[in-house]
Amino acid sequence: MINLVLFGPPGAGKGTQAENLISKYKLVHISTGDVFRKNIKAETKLGLLAKSYMDKGGLVPDEVTIKMLKEVVENHDNANGFIFDGFPRTTPQAEALDIFMNAKGMNISAMLALEVEDDILVARLLNRGKESGRADDADESIIRNRIKEYYNKTAILKDFYSAQNKYFGVEGVGSVEEISERLYKVIDTL
Repeated sequence: MINLVLFGPPGAGKGTQAENLISKYKLVHISTGDVFRKNIKAETKLGLLAKSYMDKGGLVPDEVTIKMLKEVVENHDNANGFIFDGFPRTTPQAEALDIFMNAKGMNISAMLALEVEDDILVARLLNRGKESGRADDADESIIRNRIKEYYNKTAILKDFYSAQNKYFGVEGVGSVEEISERLYKVIDTL
């Protein structure tokens, strides 16, 4: 079983690479944003609780997020593994994920981080903004702030997974196929 945490700054190509990894390794994609939206739309108990925090502009507490993720994992007993996207974002979340996975007889195999220089990220996002009309991809100062926030928040997780020999930085520049091959090479050695 392969269980991956996929990271990368905005514009690194996480979405594209997640699709390729899911297809090649038959993994279940767990995006916290998707899980939140699904639970809120279905008006589940956890969804309503999460919405109550979000409506006030607050962050959903870790225990609520973990409970939602547990439900997804438990609903896929026969999965080849999971790819976590957007979670964990803090050390307590990573620790809680480890505890949950260990209780299920699983563990996180690796944290894969797509590494791309800031100027390339900015150019990619500005281009995406022109094509998609996304407001958050149209302003360079906003883009640079999002990238800075990513580094501020993920540096802690890099250290957490490095201490477990599970952090793998992968160059995120080149063709989609070249980047995918770099990721496959890491995964195939796990």
